[in-house]
Amino acid sequence: MVFGWAQIVMDIQPLIVIITGEGHLHGFSHTYVGATLLAIVSALTGKYLSEIGLIIFGLSQKDNLIKIAWWVVFFSAFIGTFSHVLLDSIMHSDVMPFYPLTQQNNFWRLLSVEQIHKLCMYSGFIGAGIYYYMQFKMRNK
Repeated sequence: MVFGWAQIVMDIQPLIVIITGEGHLHGFSHTYVGATLLAIVSALTGKYLSEIGLIIFGLSQKDNLIKIAWWVVFFSAFIGTFSHVLLDSIMHSDVMPFYPLTQQNNFWRLLSVEQIHKLCMYSGFIGAGIYYYMQFKMRNK
């Protein structure tokens, strides 16, 4: 859930640009410096939002709360923000991932949009397979 929250936080700045029509669409938030700052914000807010979400979805009980470890929260947030910058760097010419060191984007068109979509889809299938395999293993202990 923190990974997903980090994705939302990453795209707040582009959303504001789309709504107002002012600014650089993939600006500072889509640099690795910006992603680092947003990962920290996402982790600090996402931990508590995720724990509340677990209660709302009935996966955590008030008498036996599921606590998400801080290392998991920060790992998820950094994977979320850094992968977002990488994938958007490949898809969008205006992303400057290594700003302020350079304004170049050497990742642009490294893969086609179709290849990126397939990569994400296959990664999701692999992740789901690992998840369900681990669930099966834990139930059969």
